Amino acid sequence: MRNSILLVALLTLPLAGCMQDPASRGLAGAAAGAILADATDNDAVTGAVIGGLAGVATCGVNLGLPPCYNQ
Repeated sequence: MRNSILLVALLTLPLAGCMQDPASRGLAGAAAGAILADATDNDAVTGAVIGGLAGVATCGVNLGLPPCYNQ
């Protein structure tokens, strides 16, 4: 179980670097949150909401990712 969570995190991290607008980062965060919540036997909808909010919030934070551009 722990290996699958780590694998999902490693696979989604490079994808987050390609997302350069808040909507696409939110969508990627929501997908990752739902997958992680389902893998840990939690509510996938709650995981998607939390992941989506976290994805949108990373646009203003310098995490080594490209900056977000509002369209």
